[in-house]
Amino acid sequence: MQTNRLVKYLTATVTAAVLTLLTTPPTAVATTASEPRAAEASAQATDAWQPPLSTRGRYIVDALGNRFRLKSANWDGAQGSWTGSGSTADPADHHAGQNSYGIPLGLDRAPLPELLADFHELGINSIRLPFSNEMIHTTAAVPDAAVTANPQLRGRTPLQVYDAVVAALTDDGFAVILNNHTNTSRWCCGLDGNERWNSSQATGQWADDWVFMARRYATNSRVVGADLYNEVRRDVLDDPNWGLGDDHDWYAAAQLAADRILTEADPDLLIIIEGINWTGLPVDGLPHDRPTLTPARTLSHTLVNAHKLVYSAHFYGYTGPRHSGATGVGETHDPRYQDLSRDQLYQVLADQAFFVTTEGQHYTAPVWVSEFGIGANETGTAARTWFGNITDYFADHDADFAYWPLVGWEGHDDWALLRYDDSGRRYGILDQGDWRGTAWNHLMTSATRTGYIAPVPVRRMLSTDHGDAVESLRVRGGGDWDTGAYKAVCPDGLRLIGLSHTGGRGLCTDTTGGDLRAAGDTQTVVTDERNVPAGGDWAGGYTKLHCPAGQFLIGYSRRGERVSAALCAPARTPLGRTGRTVWFDRSDNRPSDGAGGDFAQGHYKGQCAADEYAAGIAFTTRLGSTPGPAALWCGPLQP
Repeated sequence: MQTNRLVKYLTATVTAAVLTLLTTPPTAVATTASEPRAAEASAQATDAWQPPLSTRGRYIVDALGNRFRLKSANWDGAQGSWTGSGSTADPADHHAGQNSYGIPLGLDRAPLPELLADFHELGINSIRLPFSNEMIHTTAAVPDAAVTANPQLRGRTPLQVYDAVVAALTDDGFAVILNNHTNTSRWCCGLDGNERWNSSQATGQWADDWVFMARRYATNSRVVGADLYNEVRRDVLDDPNWGLGDDHDWYAAAQLAADRILTEADPDLLIIIEGINWTGLPVDGLPHDRPTLTPARTLSHTLVNAHKLVYSAHFYGYTGPRHSGATGVGETHDPRYQDLSRDQLYQVLADQAFFVTTEGQHYTAPVWVSEFGIGANETGTAARTWFGNITDYFADHDADFAYWPLVGWEGHDDWALLRYDDSGRRYGILDQGDWRGTAWNHLMTSATRTGYIAPVPVRRMLSTDHGDAVESLRVRGGGDWDTGAYKAVCPDGLRLIGLSHTGGRGLCTDTTGGDLRAAGDTQTVVTDERNVPAGGDWAGGYTKLHCPAGQFLIGYSRRGERVSAALCAPARTPLGRTGRTVWFDRSDNRPSDGAGGDFAQGHYKGQCAADEYAAGIAFTTRLGSTPGPAALWCGPLQP
């Protein structure tokens, strides 16, 4: 989220003190007013795209498999606008002097049909719609002043107004992505009680609220996504992390919420997971960083539906890979994004986020830059150049994006694409005098892949670092198949193809064979050697857990590092009976193309080839030896 906002962090010398990081865009001034709008919008959305949305490799596609590029903007306000000091009733104490009253901005200035017509004129097809958890639970009606231009909304609670906005957007053809932006209705993103999903509430309550919101719009198929939380970052004392298994583990929290949304509320939603926005203290000489999506390279999410994951990241010119965005106190000597050359910026964007779009990896997913933006009154050469460079990158790389913000008040927030004065007159990027228009038009009209996207092989990681990773709904329906052990099972449609010797990691795929599993819920838990083929001791001296003939591995369990059981499922077609042993207890043994990526960094790994299936796990219990998987039996998919 762009600031003029108060961002605070600890310093090294004053442990409990905070740094005030203030970056205020120039005060907005009037630009040449646009011509009076036509009675009808110049471009209306059509029914050309068919919900729900899902993913195929790096692309988002609709129900027909056609590309749906997220050309989005953020319609903020429902997440709150109060800056945290002064009176909540005084507009001067709200971001940019705009009191949103906890609902989307602009409803006091222009009727919904006119707002939507303007959105269409921008060329966007989707809206990121922030909300706060506080908004969900507020029972007081919004004041009449908040909906002056939309009197039909008088007497409604903020959530009811949000409902009306969602309905209007989707009825008009827009895709809507729900975004849990804040816990409290306070302007983001510093030390404001909104640093983490659980800063002002328990993780369980946060997940409950997500189930509530997903269920609320489950019958509206154009509500297409759940953007789980905004700009996870450090609070006064602690950093968020990605995979440590504690109360600050954003990886685990996102996995929990995603699982509950898809299984309890709406299985059709895209699940959007933003990277970590900030860790450490912004002081020269002390560790600090903007991890963004880099942790996904070695620990990615696997959902119960392998085609619903989208990752997201935010980029603003005044921040940087290791720069918090501060000026004055708290400013470090790290470069901001706008200080980087075009080539340097492009490399950083790839390293921090767009590496995720590389096909064939365990982390492969679409990347949505769900926030970027700049002010219409920005005069700095570096900032303006950055905006041109980053929009060029999005255009050149056919990226999904969402500008921040969409709506603002004229004379208050010059960052908004569209600004409205007290009489409802529109200003902004559609005016010829707005310097941002050239870059915006290039982005909106640049070449983009359209039409049908063919399915691509999927590879997904399984991690039992801190508990179960049973991602198969069919297996879940059968109950606990190895009580007391950590269990991992591939999502339905995928088979197990790789394991790590230590660490409990696995790799799943559908490459070459597609969905191998036969109809029905039959599965076999293997805990002994009874199924090892006669005369086929493929790992002499090792204990072997082998699937029955005609079955293949979909999961495994462990107790500590020791293999506990293998989980097998019957194939829908005959499988090859001859196989080979892939050892990996002393080194990596994976296909030379590296397909799937490093799914267990720092551990030895074994992996069958793309045209093989796995049907056996060998391990040893010899004293002094590691009891984790030591070898896989890999057989050809074709008889």
